[in-house]
Amino acid sequence: MTPIRRLAFVVNAQKPDAPELAADLVALATATGVSVNVINTYPVPHGFLAGCDACCVIGGDGTLLGVAAAAARAQVPIIGVNRGSLGFLTTFSADDIRECFPTLLAGDFQITHRALLACSTSAGPSDLALNDVLIKAEVNSRLVCLQVTADGELVTEYDCDGLIFATPTGSTAYNLSAGGPLIHPSAEVIALTPICPHTLSNRSIILRAGVKLAVRNLSADSTLLVTCDGQRGLRVAGREPITITLAPERLPLVQRRDYAHFAVVRSKLNWSGAVATREKA
Repeated sequence: MTPIRRLAFVVNAQKPDAPELAADLVALATATGVSVNVINTYPVPHGFLAGCDACCVIGGDGTLLGVAAAAARAQVPIIGVNRGSLGFLTTFSADDIRECFPTLLAGDFQITHRALLACSTSAGPSDLALNDVLIKAEVNSRLVCLQVTADGELVTEYDCDGLIFATPTGSTAYNLSAGGPLIHPSAEVIALTPICPHTLSNRSIILRAGVKLAVRNLSADSTLLVTCDGQRGLRVAGREPITITLAPERLPLVQRRDYAHFAVVRSKLNWSGAVATREKA
């Protein structure tokens, strides 16, 4: 890859030692002639990433999710540094980034491109989600009836607490907690997982890349809340359709050349067994 000459930083100052780590990395970058721009808020302002070669996000996965849509639209690769808890997306630890930051600036890294969901209603523009789109009743205690169609064909009507539409990247998030499957991040699919369905045989469905999904609220007395990556919300009244597809954009994500997806999964999910025991030894 080409060297990084202009680098944005998005720092979650609420995370332990994140400001101090950012200051160290900024000093390293400027010492090698890299132009830097630092911000402590997210989502980032419009145009903040314009002209940048990369964006270093220091925080947790939630911080990265707050930057993902803007980075995907600008096609600016994200370097995710974990100062949160789990860190599926922010794959660099503080020690990792201090060790390999000079080589990253020199262009010694690989980029993977992660699928995103595009979600829209007739009332507004499309939004992007790196992890998932959540559709549920605005009032948490309400059961809701949601009709789902795929390319115009009825899938079913779900009586449930809500529906999760997850990307492969987001399969390890809310989708996994709700009993959905783990999906390799390079797969071009959408996972549809109902939350506490009234019909116990309702389980996750894996849908192909080009499918156009539509969700309608069949519950006359409830208003829907739609969130993308838990960051942005839309209220949907009546039977206005919510449309979900795989977005044409992909998020470029910076990883070390020796990055191994299943090693991360084994570590983050604390999988047991002989391999995990040897890795921790």
